[in-house]
Amino acid sequence: NVMYAPSQGRYKVYLIDEVHMLSNNSFNALLKTLEEPPEHVKFILATTDPKKIPVTILSRCLQFHLKRILPEQIAQHLQHICKTENITHDISALEKISQAADGSMRDALSLLDQAIAYGHGEVKHDDVYAMLGSMAQDDLLPLVSALAAQNGNLVFEHIQRLAEHAPDYQQVLETLISLFHQIAVAQCVPSATRNNEKISAVANSISA
Repeated sequence: NVMYAPSQGRYKVYLIDEVHMLSNNSFNALLKTLEEPPEHVKFILATTDPKKIPVTILSRCLQFHLKRILPEQIAQHLQHICKTENITHDISALEKISQAADGSMRDALSLLDQAIAYGHGEVKHDDVYAMLGSMAQDDLLPLVSALAAQNGNLVFEHIQRLAEHAPDYQQVLETLISLFHQIAVAQCVPSATRNNEKISAVANSISA
């Protein structure tokens, strides 16, 4: 059908999603068209794994690398949606969703839909954290303080309390890493965390 002129508009546009999934025979067939494409045809090849696309195909394409969207930008867009749709929401909940989306607006919108359903029409902080199996920084600060104090018994007590909530431990570890990073920043540049008294207190209790 590529050779036939479009019945409407100037171009026929073929969008092939996850193009790296094509077989070798399919790539070979596509290559013949890409070598001498008709003037009225445009191909858009989308992929999340460009390394699997043959070099013969890549060499005939303009490549556009789409970057991850910043969490702040995702959170702002989610807030705009909630305001437009008159959905009660917590800013901290939207920020958590934007972090969990990992740069993907599509995933963020999907998580927002889940959060609205989970919260019966509202997007609340506690509901989102429970839905994602996440722990807030404030929930993990006692554990970090116990580590700083080298109090083994207290560390195990806090771990036991965490376990009772059946969290996603990968996210717990990522939150802990973020906390340690903030503590290190507070020790090197105290003014950077001046507004967070809890982080500053932990930072002052242990040596850099």
